[in-house]
Amino acid sequence: MFELQSHFIFPAHAVAKAGPLPKGAELLSVGAGNDESLKGVYIPADDAPAAETLILGFGGNAWNGQDVAEYLHELYPDDAVVAFHYRGYAPSTGQPSAEALIEDAPLVYDAAVERVKPKRVIVVGFSIGSGVAATLAGKRKMAGVILVTPFDSLKAVAQSMYPWLPIGHFFDHEIDAVGALKGTKVPVVIIAAERDEIVPGERTTALAKNVPNLVFERTIRGAGHNDIYARSDFQDAMHDAADKLEA
Repeated sequence: MFELQSHFIFPAHAVAKAGPLPKGAELLSVGAGNDESLKGVYIPADDAPAAETLILGFGGNAWNGQDVAEYLHELYPDDAVVAFHYRGYAPSTGQPSAEALIEDAPLVYDAAVERVKPKRVIVVGFSIGSGVAATLAGKRKMAGVILVTPFDSLKAVAQSMYPWLPIGHFFDHEIDAVGALKGTKVPVVIIAAERDEIVPGERTTALAKNVPNLVFERTIRGAGHNDIYARSDFQDAMHDAADKLEA
């Protein structure tokens, strides 16, 4: 189990390849550690070539970056959207790991801001991407961060999934969202799934209790970890959250 943990946590082999770029979209590229290359997708706002707000997305561990960008564009058609394929997720190169995702997040932010030149940035993290987004909050300027089905500690989530395993020091992919947000002034939004079967409710609650600037929190009733995205009440919550941060 310990030898296969990277395979389980980052199933890059099982992620569907990105299709053709959406109309008007642009492929972005940025160099990462060990001469690796990260590929991303920029989708401009529908009716505003110079959008004031950039939505920067970090997806779940089974998403490709283009799907993240297209989903966020559907939610926020009036804003610019950027999302990158994680390291090791084609067409990005390298090997995925928690350390790699955390190291790459500022590079992705800088590339997106350089391309879009927005007045404000809202960072959105889904599932494991919520932890990546949380680590970025203390490193770059942003109007706020929206964390969807988030956790306080990825190690704690793994331990809850396998309570019979002594995970402890053998876990190689910790993402400490609580520690990353501690001491920051970034406005934080938390949107949870009531019936989340992947991230236990106590892990989201532990995060919410330790966020220094929680400005918006909502739990989507009846939603699971993966079916939350198609629900209209979740989409309403995402719109309300962005309006709160933009204000």
